[in-house]
Formats: sequence, structure tokens, C-alpha cells
Amino acid sequence: FKERGVFFSFSRQRTWKFESGEGAEHFIYNSYPARWQVFSKYQPISDCHLTNLALPFVVGWTLTYLLSTNLMLQFTLCVLGIYACFLTWGVVQERVSTTPYGSAEAPNKFKYFVFLNLVQSITAAIVAFCYLKISGKQTNFRTSPNSLLFKYVQVGFLSCIGSPFGYAALKHIDYPTMILGKSCKLVPVMLMNVVLYRRKFPLHQYVCVGMITAGVSMFMLYHPVAENKKGAAANSLWGLFLLTMNLVVDGVINATQDQVFHSYKGLASGQHMMFYMNAIASLISGCYLILNPYNDEFWRALDFCTTHPAVIRDIALFGLCGAIGQCFIFYSLERYGSLRLVTVTVTRKLFTMLLSVVWFKHELTTGQWAGVALVFISIGLEAYIKKNKSSAKPNANQPHKSKPSNNTIAHNGLSALNSQTLRGGHYNYPMSSVDKSA
Repeated sequence: FKERGVFFSFSRQRTWKFESGEGAEHFIYNSYPARWQVFSKYQPISDCHLTNLALPFVVGWTLTYLLSTNLMLQFTLCVLGIYACFLTWGVVQERVSTTPYGSAEAPNKFKYFVFLNLVQSITAAIVAFCYLKISGKQTNFRTSPNSLLFKYVQVGFLSCIGSPFGYAALKHIDYPTMILGKSCKLVPVMLMNVVLYRRKFPLHQYVCVGMITAGVSMFMLYHPVAENKKGAAANSLWGLFLLTMNLVVDGVINATQDQVFHSYKGLASGQHMMFYMNAIASLISGCYLILNPYNDEFWRALDFCTTHPAVIRDIALFGLCGAIGQCFIFYSLERYGSLRLVTVTVTRKLFTMLLSVVWFKHELTTGQWAGVALVFISIGLEAYIKKNKSSAKPNANQPHKSKPSNNTIAHNGLSALNSQTLRGGHYNYPMSSVDKSA
């Protein structure tokens, strides 16, 4: 459809029009009677019932219209997609790392996590490439400036070295320190945006970040923890340094991604960032595993998969869930920025625990309820300020706009809809005489 310039338009006369840019056929649906009429360029060809032809178009148009005009619905779907994919991803990850494979007499566990990250990045790169092609976009490798390609290499390299810092820190810090660090991800993201790229945020955003960080920290620290986890390891300066480096690397990655989307609009989208970041991470991880003479993890992992074929299904599911989750991640990152995205990820456990309170009648401590209150006050404060700012903007150009003609209304009735997205960003056909008469 995109290659033929197909798009929808909607007029105030309750007429939906599905037309081809090449003028081959035009489908006009009038509310009364409820049927689609198929027109050639010069005369009607045939009539068909709504259920046979129009229903798929109406459903598709309705979903596209809602997603394109309702930003809150878009964001809600992104949040639900992130939660669903990464909750499943976490379950599969735990299954891969804790399930004993093989016979009961000689069980073996999969312990090759760099190999697992390699599979994840390769799967995500393939999914991102398919996502680009389905969206009608190119990889833009030849047209991208060297500075943009360098940014892709930067985030790909940092994504490879960030996880090892986190894994190593777990051996030298206790459980409360670890969850406290995970709760503070918003702080390094904002700090790196300010330090590296001189970005400025409104005062209320600093306040909201502090409140969300404090609320999530309280919620997780007051959560009852088993004694064996509390005393898992003693804090050390080395462990705190590794945890700090993990947070700093994550902050640099998110700040750089924000800068790319801000500076290279039209060249870099969420799909491009997902593809290049995972492709470069796959290349770096693959070279480390295969070419490193002091590390035979790659070959031992392959031998484990050959010996225990059941693990292949779990690894493939792990990579697929993470890749689909990354589609929601990078879409949100491009549209809403890293601060809102990290807010979604750090509050995920809080909202899942609240769901368990409602569904399974679990109980929260007083400190956890205080943390929940802080988070919701922060979210409400930001929404209130944003609403006031949007309503206070003067619409100075409104009185000077001339009233559009009926033909313009019929052709551009979906002005709120992102017609550039529906046309794939390549087609802008003029109206034919049949369009105007219709």
C-alpha cells in the first residue's frame, strides 16, 4: 500500500475515503447507506457490503486515528508493552539461569551470560531491521554523517560494558544497597544530560525526579527481604565504585540517545537506534567471545546447547521477549525522552506490587505506602504543570488563519492524524478531479 501512495482521509461530512495515489480505484464510504462504493477513475464499478470490504478498513483506520491523535493512549500502550515484555523476559531469564538441564543424576545449569547477551543483541538487531523495513524506512548508513555513526558506536560500546559492572557489583555489595542503586537511575540520566550536553530542565522536573527517586527507594527498602539476601555480601568501596560506574554508564547511554534524537531528526529514529546499537553490540560481544584466546565461553555455551537442546528454546524465547520489549523501549525513548522512559522502568516493580495488592490481597508496610504516595504526587505534579503550560500558550496565529475550502477540508480532514506516517514519508499525491467531485 505504501508503495502505491495509499492513505485515508476523513471529512466533516461523515465520509471516509480510501484512495490510491495513482488514481486506480477510490473507495468511498457514506454513513447512510452503510456500504462501500468502489469507483474507477471515471465511473462506479460495483457495490459491496460493509462486512466484506469496509470493516477491515474501518477498524484499521479507527485504530490508526486513535493512536495518532491520543498521545495518552500511545503512552499507555507503550507502558503496557514494556511491562508485559520485560516481566516475561525476567521470568524466562530466571528460567534459563536456574533450571537444571539434563538428567536428574547429573543436572547442569546454564552459566554463560555474555553469550546470552550476544543472543539478545543479535535477535534485537534482526527484529529492528525487520521493523525498519515494515515501516518503509532505510538504514540510512550511506546518508548518515560520521558524527551520527560515531554516536551509534558509542552507545553500542557502552551497552556492552555497562552490564559487567552491574554483575561484578553484586559480589561486593549487600541487597539493600543494590536495590537503592537501581532506584536512583533517574539521577545519573538527568546528571549526564546536564554535564555532557548542557541540557537544561525546568525546576519542577528536578523536584519530580527527586520525589520519584525517594519514593521508589522507600518502597523497595521497606519491602520485606529474606535474611539470606540481606547478608549476601558486605558493602565495600570497590562494590560501590562498580555500582556507581554501572549507573554512570546507563546515564551516558540515555543522555547520548536523547542528544541523537534531538540533533539528527529525520535521520535517526527509534528503529535506527535500536538496530545500530544492537548490531554494534553484537559485533563487539562476538569479537570478545570468539577472538579472545583467554575466554572460551562461546564454545562452552555451544557445547552446552548441543548437549542439552531444551535450553535452545528458552534462550530463543529470552531473546525474542527482550527484542519485542526493546521496540516499545526505543519508540518511547524517541517520542518521550529518557527521563520519562526511565521513570516507567524504575516504577515497574512498584506498580506490579500494587497490582498484587489488589489481585492477591498482599499487604504493604507503612514505609512502602509513603513511597507510593511520593511517586503519585510527583506524577500528578508533573501532569498538572504540563497541563497548565499547554493551556497558557497563546494561540496568536489562530485569528489570522483563513477558512479552508470544502475541498481542502475533504482532503485534509485528518489534520490531527499523522498523514506522513500513513503515507510512509514518501508520497504526497495531489487530488484528482474525481477526488474533488467526490
